[in-house]
Parts: sequence; C-alpha cells; structure tokens
Amino acid sequence: MTAISLRVNGKAVRADVEPRTLLVELLRDHLNLTGTHVGCDTSQCGACTVHVGGHSVKSCTMLAVEAEGADVTTIEGVAKDGKLHPMQEAFRECHGLQCGFCTPGMVMSAIDLLKHHPNPDEATIRAELDGNLCRCTGYHNIVKSIQAAARAMS
Repeated sequence: MTAISLRVNGKAVRADVEPRTLLVELLRDHLNLTGTHVGCDTSQCGACTVHVGGHSVKSCTMLAVEAEGADVTTIEGVAKDGKLHPMQEAFRECHGLQCGFCTPGMVMSAIDLLKHHPNPDEATIRAELDGNLCRCTGYHNIVKSIQAAARAMS
C-alpha cells in the first residue's frame, strides 16, 4: 500500500492505495464519488474525465499515486453552493444529455475546452470533444450546450 494525499473538490484527502490503483477507482471506490463513470477502461470514451491541476484527464488511465499533491475536481465539485455550474445549466437547458452516462465527462471536458477556446465555433467544439463518446445524442445538442455556456460564461 502507498499513502497519498491530494485535494478532491477542495477537500484534503488521504488514502492508502495499491500502487496499481487507477484514479477513477480511488474516486469511485474509495471516495464514493460515483459521478465519474467508467465506460471503457482504455481512454476511448471520456466518461471518466476529471480535472487534475485544472486540466482534463481521463482518470481511467492515470494512477492514483500520480495525483499525489494534486488538486482534483470531479463532476460533484463543479456546482457551487447548490447552484449548477453554467456548463451544467447549459446542458440541462439545451438538452445536451439523454441517458446521462457520458454527461459528467462531457461537462468536465467542455469546461476545460472553454478555458482554451472561450468562444468556440461548432468545428472547434466537435474537434475538441473527439475523445468523448456519446451514443445517444448525435452531439448536436451537446454542441449547442457548450455554445450556450460559452455565452453565459463570457
């Protein structure tokens, strides 16, 4: 076992983990933060996307020990004081979700996307979401949601 310390959603966390424990396993199995989904275990779907040090990371391919000392934000940590993050609100308002399985990863990736592209066009959004799979929506309303969030956040 390896002892690690990190901040998750603004709270200090200490955990003893096997060196092979994935970050997604730490979040879901040890910290009970089940909003981060496991869809493929191969970094293909993006359902496990979280922010580590302010950047999008697919937590199914990162070891928990690699997050030592890092700030990690999960979907549970983006709403503040009971108020949805503008990206979450846009996904709700623009119907950017159907089954909801990919939504946490999509929202986390989209928040990071707007840090780098504050006013993205459709082509940029589609290119930046290349690593996130949705099997329900056809992406049209996801793109609309991100554009709406960009307007709300500007």
